[in-house]
Amino acid sequence: MKYAIIAAGEGSRLASEGVKAPKPLVTVHGEPLIDRFIRIFMENDATGIHVICNDLTMDVSRHLVELQNEGLNGRPIPLSFYIKTTPSSMHSFFELSKHMEKEPFILTTVDTIFRENEFKEYVKAFRESVKSGLDGLMGVTDFIDDEKPLYVGTDKDMNITGFYDEIKGLTASEDSNASNSKYISGGIYGLTPPCIDTLNRCIGRGESRMRNFQRALVSEGKKLKAWSFSKVLDIDHKTDIAKAEEFLSEE
Repeated sequence: MKYAIIAAGEGSRLASEGVKAPKPLVTVHGEPLIDRFIRIFMENDATGIHVICNDLTMDVSRHLVELQNEGLNGRPIPLSFYIKTTPSSMHSFFELSKHMEKEPFILTTVDTIFRENEFKEYVKAFRESVKSGLDGLMGVTDFIDDEKPLYVGTDKDMNITGFYDEIKGLTASEDSNASNSKYISGGIYGLTPPCIDTLNRCIGRGESRMRNFQRALVSEGKKLKAWSFSKVLDIDHKTDIAKAEEFLSEE
């Protein structure tokens, strides 16, 4: 299984609140965020791990070079990384997608916090979904602690029907699934090569942001399902670090 990590954000909110480390190197539960992802991916049969980071600081790229040369905890890592500052998460994904075109893969952002045992089950479910002909399996959660959540409309079988910036005011005639949706996007994307074709068209139209890519998948008729995590947290503010520590200590 190939994995990809978007680690190209500036982390400006964390920096403004006194967090000196760039976001990928912020320590949560005893390990830097980027190391946590790489370790978890290796525990889930990673054949390749692709990371994009920005060129605003060399700290992250130096750390990734060390991982390439020395491995993680003594274990060799099939790690590739790319240094580029991009205008949006979708553009970061576009850069990564050039290396992900031939087989299914799982994409995450570097600040996504979830339970490891649930991720293992998600990976299994994604493998099965690919065999059944799905184009994507999106990680979602009904735990909402996000400043700008992306709501996910589903039917009773967890087929995804739409992505929405808000669900207030939607009527049944507009989208019967959206008005009852209890899920938001968790920033965990299991995708197949046809989804990259959609991404390329989005970039060609001058679009940005991952949420618009996800909407395009639905509008183009891609077969997507949602897989529910009990809780997913993002590290956007200094207070989120403490929340993540508490959450992971419950595992």
